[in-house]
Amino acid sequence: MFPFCFEWIWDMSHMVFMGGLWYALTIMGLGLTYCIGKAFYDTYMNKGKDDHHH
Repeated sequence: MFPFCFEWIWDMSHMVFMGGLWYALTIMGLGLTYCIGKAFYDTYMNKGKDDHHH
């Protein structure tokens, strides 16, 4: 069942579960966004170009 279905009942257990789910997804999404943004920033600022020892 999904929250947009008419049979969904918002009792305390559903609120706690959905709150925890969205909290975890938000934290993971923010972390992933930060890592991708930092990778693009470091790439375009040419940081780490001296790390190649070939």
